Amino acid sequence: MHEQVERGQGVFLPVLLLTVTSLGWFLFQATQLLAERNTLQLSREAQQAQVQQSQRLRDSLDGLARDTARLAEQGNRNAKLVVDELRRRGVTINAEAPPASPK
Repeated sequence: MHEQVERGQGVFLPVLLLTVTSLGWFLFQATQLLAERNTLQLSREAQQAQVQQSQRLRDSLDGLARDTARLAEQGNRNAKLVVDELRRRGVTINAEAPPASPK
């Protein structure tokens, strides 16, 4: 070990290289993660219109189902047939639920 110090081979250069390399790797990873985060945010923003449209469709279908259930309760045979078939398929309709408020 004493001979290495005399020839000018210390631990400074390897430690410096390791530090610079590690710092470069962490910087690269941080840059990649930020780019992916931005891409995910853009994807989410692009899907917002579709999500809102699907929510409006769901609210509309829920309203239609509530109205059909009310007709069935009032004795409409066709509405009762539809409600029974939906119930048989596992769809539950809450006729007393208030309509969803527009967002």
